Amino acid sequence: MKNFELPYLPVREEKPRETGLTMMMDKGLSLAEAEHFISSSSEFTDLVKFGFGTAMITPNLKEKINIYRQAGVRPYLGGTLFELFVIRDLFEDFRRLVDELDIDLIEVSDGSMKLDHDRKLDYIRTLSKQVTVLSEVGSKQASVEIPMDVWVIQMQSEIEAGSWKVIAEARESGNIGIFNSDGSARLDLIRDITEAIPHRKIIWEAPVKSQQAYFIKLLGANVNLGNIAPFDVISLESLRLGLRGDTFYEFLPEDLNV
Repeated sequence: MKNFELPYLPVREEKPRETGLTMMMDKGLSLAEAEHFISSSSEFTDLVKFGFGTAMITPNLKEKINIYRQAGVRPYLGGTLFELFVIRDLFEDFRRLVDELDIDLIEVSDGSMKLDHDRKLDYIRTLSKQVTVLSEVGSKQASVEIPMDVWVIQMQSEIEAGSWKVIAEARESGNIGIFNSDGSARLDLIRDITEAIPHRKIIWEAPVKSQQAYFIKLLGANVNLGNIAPFDVISLESLRLGLRGDTFYEFLPEDLNV
């Protein structure tokens, strides 16, 4: 939806879409806040993640899931919740929870716990027969260093195992994984990933405006971005369309780009 027309704006795919995804991170919105979010931002939001383990204590969880789903937004459980079940040897309980909540999308990660990667692939294979799977690569622990070639290998193997998209870890703070501790991009790592993995298969966690602008300039308006705060979704869409100073010249023809 646009309230008026301007030339030279990039084309955005219509929902449901495969590229240009925006994933909002819900860390505890109330039902009323979720409804308010939907009234302003559902058109620009594709996925909503119930961050880390918040789904366990979020009031009226099923009602909130329905609010999002009825607005054409796919809600899912954060990967940390998957890990909380797996580390307690409760994988089948997790599968039953997914069925009970009647959600069609989940995240598999190993950012908080140590999980053999072959075992992670088995979980992806099993769950992908039940629901759509997102998998996340990268540790939430700053002390854990993953070699760049391992990032690529893990992403490739998780896609082959059945992941719909792979998520590049940055945390909600945007200072780990694909970013340095100061929030700047790890250019060599991102280059290696983009050269090896199709762009449409990656969701880049980018909670900070400068990080969002970086990926839009690097990969275009229809890059998949995640861990977006609820009140930043419209701001992000403005970045995608060149409606903010950070991307003002990005989509203009050369004769106007002065």
